[in-house]
Amino acid sequence: MEINQKAVNNKTEVKLGRTIQVRLVSDLKKSQEYYRDVLGCKVDDWGHAERDEMLFILQQATSQDDVRPNVISQKRPNYPTEWEGPNHGWDSFIHISWENLDQYVEEVRSKGGIIAIEPFTGAHGKWEFKNAHIQDIDGYSLVLGAMRLKNEENI
Repeated sequence: MEINQKAVNNKTEVKLGRTIQVRLVSDLKKSQEYYRDVLGCKVDDWGHAERDEMLFILQQATSQDDVRPNVISQKRPNYPTEWEGPNHGWDSFIHISWENLDQYVEEVRSKGGIIAIEPFTGAHGKWEFKNAHIQDIDGYSLVLGAMRLKNEENI
């Protein structure tokens, strides 16, 4: 992988590449099938599961105790808007367009996927959002999120 660099104030700043999330899973083969057949990812024998800009590395856990989806985070009052944090645990937040969120949820549902939380909308500050939560077979929560300025087009 090539290291990308850019000049900042006569200094060279190292540019980091794409972040890849690693998932410890209880059954690698079943997880690969779910990410491929239900979530629509390209899956390889290395454990990579990729669709567009969403990329995971699935790895076999040594013990079921090592498979630990995130729990809900503590609320905090110092966000830039009145939002105090999510009401559910998030393992991944996946940006998706406003128009595509419902379509993808239906795609996953039609393939037997786990829709943990149906699409819902809300607002904070000048933003309107739409989220939905999909779970994988180990309970990891993939939050689909779309945002747009209130009363304006999709961002």
